[in-house]
Amino acid sequence: MVTNIQRRARDPLWVYAYEIAPAQPSKRLDRIRALLEGENLAAMSGPGAWAGRLILEKAITYILIVSDTPARDREINGRLEAELERLKAAFSITDALQVATAPTLKVMPTMSGGNGKPHTSC
Repeated sequence: MVTNIQRRARDPLWVYAYEIAPAQPSKRLDRIRALLEGENLAAMSGPGAWAGRLILEKAITYILIVSDTPARDREINGRLEAELERLKAAFSITDALQVATAPTLKVMPTMSGGNGKPHTSC
């Protein structure tokens, strides 16, 4: 039987970002932060994968999204865009890119009789 976590690990992930220029003060983005935190919590118990993070830089502010789909048609996308429009913040959205999967690490017993710690390899 495949668990939800195992299924998620095999499904591709996608990343895209909202780019807000010029950069916004952290305090001005409190509602955006609250939207992201709420959706991050909801995604933990939901059927799909989704995570969002606010990234503040000097020249530009990013909202980085990782999702199980390249589509930006979730309710959270509409709420983020509505809040950005309410703030009158100029923003654009990048194309979604598939995240490369990392190799699985296998734990193998050490055969050298050395320090007793397991040997890891890809």
